[in-house]
Amino acid sequence: MAAPLNLVAPDPGAPPAPASSYRLVRFVFLRLLGLVYFFAFLCAARQLLPLVGEHGLLPAASFLARVSELQGGDSAAFWRLPSLFWLGCSDAALRAGIWLGLALSATLLLGLANVPLLAALWALYMSYVHVGQVFYGYGWETLLLETGFLAIFLCPLGRPWPFPSRTPTPAGVVWLLRWLAFRVMFGAGLIKLRGAPCWRDLTCLVYHYETQPIPNPLSWYFHQLPPWFHAVETAFNHFVELVVPWMVFGPRRLRRTGGFLLVFFRCLLIASGNLSFLNWLTRAVCVACFDDGALRRLLPGRLRTAFDRLPAEKAPSRARRVVVGLLMGLVAVLSINPVVNMLSPQQAMNASFDPFELVNTYGAFGSVLRERYEIVLQGTDDEPGPQARWLEYDFPCKPGSVARRPCVTSPYHRRLDWQMWFAAMSDAGREPWLVHLVYELLEGDPGARGLLAEGPFMSRPPRFIRALYYRYEFTRFGDRSGAWWRRTLAGDYLKPMSLEDPRLSAYVAAHGWPP
Repeated sequence: MAAPLNLVAPDPGAPPAPASSYRLVRFVFLRLLGLVYFFAFLCAARQLLPLVGEHGLLPAASFLARVSELQGGDSAAFWRLPSLFWLGCSDAALRAGIWLGLALSATLLLGLANVPLLAALWALYMSYVHVGQVFYGYGWETLLLETGFLAIFLCPLGRPWPFPSRTPTPAGVVWLLRWLAFRVMFGAGLIKLRGAPCWRDLTCLVYHYETQPIPNPLSWYFHQLPPWFHAVETAFNHFVELVVPWMVFGPRRLRRTGGFLLVFFRCLLIASGNLSFLNWLTRAVCVACFDDGALRRLLPGRLRTAFDRLPAEKAPSRARRVVVGLLMGLVAVLSINPVVNMLSPQQAMNASFDPFELVNTYGAFGSVLRERYEIVLQGTDDEPGPQARWLEYDFPCKPGSVARRPCVTSPYHRRLDWQMWFAAMSDAGREPWLVHLVYELLEGDPGARGLLAEGPFMSRPPRFIRALYYRYEFTRFGDRSGAWWRRTLAGDYLKPMSLEDPRLSAYVAAHGWPP
């Protein structure tokens, strides 16, 4: 039990850690990974049951039953869609896993890490991703799974101390993290070059800040910048995503410069919009571009001295060298499909090629919308007609009231808000969960109502709900209304619906959703 005290115990005879070691890199990377895991499980704690619980918008139990039927049984279905929730998918099981995940991620964030802890976090989060359906269908979910899997091999098997001298940081795993950083950045750059023409003529950022899924307050200010500045931004984006990733494989000075540019770029993206924990996680991965010699310079004098006095790391055991070698071989084989995809003119964005999603391909915003449309839900107790008084539901973060300031939520992820952004690009027939949301709001389901912001119909549901379709635009400097947005009605998205409507009841029953 006295081992943690050795972390700062004076040892005048111990030489400073070599610049090429990675024990400080491991420490920083794992703490950042713990932060991302914590927010990922926090999102689940507050949103998962209303989304995919027993009475959720897309119940996970019904989903697993359909997968099992298509695959010919639970055993085959597990290998197609690995998840611990094949053993049971009740609300109690989902809730228990969330609290365990929060406890484990907090432990990691506080500085303790070993193989069982990291393996449990990876297996748990994979289980939620694989039952989360469209609400967990984002590239950063698979990125967290791939990063979390690699992190398992950075840690000691037993004692979870922050700087274990008996378990040196494997350089091979650090290189695999650099390979991951390269694929994330380079894949994003290629998808843009092959995507919307505005990436090639350097005009995409004229629209992006306004039309991205969940803008933040700074997005409004970025949108006001002149076109020439957006052109410079876009050119810098191409440089960082297409040129800088190659620097992570270069000599030390070049690699450190590339790492700095990647981390700086991700900080800019965090400042300019709410992209969940994507950029926080990518920034953690990019820490692998550095070494202890670089990170040590950032420490205050006292911590630097304490770090230099850490007991020298022992040589890695033969078993550990074999395991890391096998891991590198596995990643090399599984990287074939992602690399082929990156080089293909038909490059797929955020694709996985193995059921455990160990090595994936990434990309973002290959296309950029030029106009923003929003679905606005409204309820009333009156009979629908010209005299009816409709009251609007607001969501926690997606644009609604034109006077409300855009929110700051990253690294937290408002999953329903994001799906409403995607739904605005299709019709209601392709978004059954949205019809189910209306049904549950009409029933007064507290879980569904809790996914929305406070406002009307908190104590009792309305008789009718409809959805209107609006075009939203940022206001400009000099606008005297005090509003952040202006909007124009574009039409109906969903006609007024009520619980008395037999078509709504039939729709819910046809999907097998519990009443």
